[in-house]
Amino acid sequence: MINDVLAEAKEAMHKAIDALHTDLAALRTGRASTGLVEKLVVEYYGQPTALKELALISIPEAQLISIRPYDPGAMKAIEKAIMQSDLGLNPNNDGKIIRLQIPRLTEERRRDLTKSVAKRVEEARVSVRNTRRSALEDLKTLEKEKLISEDDMYVGRDDVQKLTDDFIKKIDDMGEAKEKEIMEV
Repeated sequence: MINDVLAEAKEAMHKAIDALHTDLAALRTGRASTGLVEKLVVEYYGQPTALKELALISIPEAQLISIRPYDPGAMKAIEKAIMQSDLGLNPNNDGKIIRLQIPRLTEERRRDLTKSVAKRVEEARVSVRNTRRSALEDLKTLEKEKLISEDDMYVGRDDVQKLTDDFIKKIDDMGEAKEKEIMEV
């Protein structure tokens, strides 16, 4: 019973970490990353499609993203999606490849990005804490229904707290690493 509650909590906490990882990968840090554009939604033959499904995305240089569409007919749609996104990048199209030059970040923009990272890290922490609260409520319910003893409930509570602490540390480490990456010149 307790193991089921812990497994469920661990799975939910992993989802919070995965969501944070995806969010942080999409932040522009002044260096090229496929995470910036691969989730970009392109209107392709009337269907919203992720860019990574339409093109080969590579990083030939530290400041350059190269996008080679599988279908040359998707070139205009990809360009349009990039222009409409909040990336602030201008695509260069040579007919076969779209190149995105990543400009260096200003000091002010770096500070704004670190604030954004802190906000996303806090959202992940809140998600993990909500999962902890839910797991503790489940343990109390099991104890009230006499499915586990009071001692087992306290042991389970300590295990949930230990799990929460581990995930909060992972989240904090991810946030610190991203802030350091952003502040690098």
